[in-house]
Amino acid sequence: MKAPAFKYHAPRSVAEAVALMGSLDNARVLAGGQSLMPMMNLRVAAPDHLVDLGRIAELARIEADDEGLWIGAMTSQRAVERSDVVAQACPLLAEAIAHVGHQQTRNRGTVGGSLCHLDPGAELPVVASALDAELEIAGPGGLRRLKFHDFAADYLTSTLAADEILVRLRAPRQAAREGSAFLEFNRRPADFAIVSVATRLRLDGAGAIVSAAIAVGGASFKPLRLGEIEAALVGKAPDEATLAQAGEAAAATPCDGDELYPADYRQDLLGTLVRRALTRAALRAGAQTHV
Repeated sequence: MKAPAFKYHAPRSVAEAVALMGSLDNARVLAGGQSLMPMMNLRVAAPDHLVDLGRIAELARIEADDEGLWIGAMTSQRAVERSDVVAQACPLLAEAIAHVGHQQTRNRGTVGGSLCHLDPGAELPVVASALDAELEIAGPGGLRRLKFHDFAADYLTSTLAADEILVRLRAPRQAAREGSAFLEFNRRPADFAIVSVATRLRLDGAGAIVSAAIAVGGASFKPLRLGEIEAALVGKAPDEATLAQAGEAAAATPCDGDELYPADYRQDLLGTLVRRALTRAALRAGAQTHV
């Protein structure tokens, strides 16, 4: 099928893009187009206007400072995957990005496009949740910042206003004695994840857990943070028993299910992946105990 008729706009600045989004009825932002264009071809989405951000150079940058990374919304997933800066500063993002689709889709797909599309099985929203990422958003009143936790409103729906666009993502730099891991389960490589898990563990000098982050995708309409399990890990050694207990607790997390993958199936996957991801993160953090 072909997409319904639409008018195409190609702004050259963020201000121009915001103005267009505020003045046009039924407009959608075009980022990489890897999700939007198939939806339009299938008539799932039928915008009257497409505002293409591809000509706004400032939205396609990766910048690092002492605190972490700023990644422009129009930065391609392939650019993130190949970036030495990302690999060194935020290895969790570097690990997860390789799971996104195929190389051909990563060549065109963008960081901001994936975050705004908010597919429950997508990798980048789960990583943004685990990182406690911050988003910079442009609107008629200027720039505002929003924690990713407050970004998802509903299935495939963000809290962006109609006249706002995502400008860039802020990801923290991995700390000393911190390890991270990303795991997902899907039936075929490059499929959306049935369940995915992103974890971070930071240890103190004695090897005890100082902080933990566990984010889960595929269980609900948005990424879930397992806050109670995170809190229970603090102060404990990341040994086999502790991490197995965390996996068992994760397996009790309520999950959405469907005809192919019922809720109890996802819960079983979730428990296994959480335990494995925490184990890998602990080893990368320099855990000396047996895990």
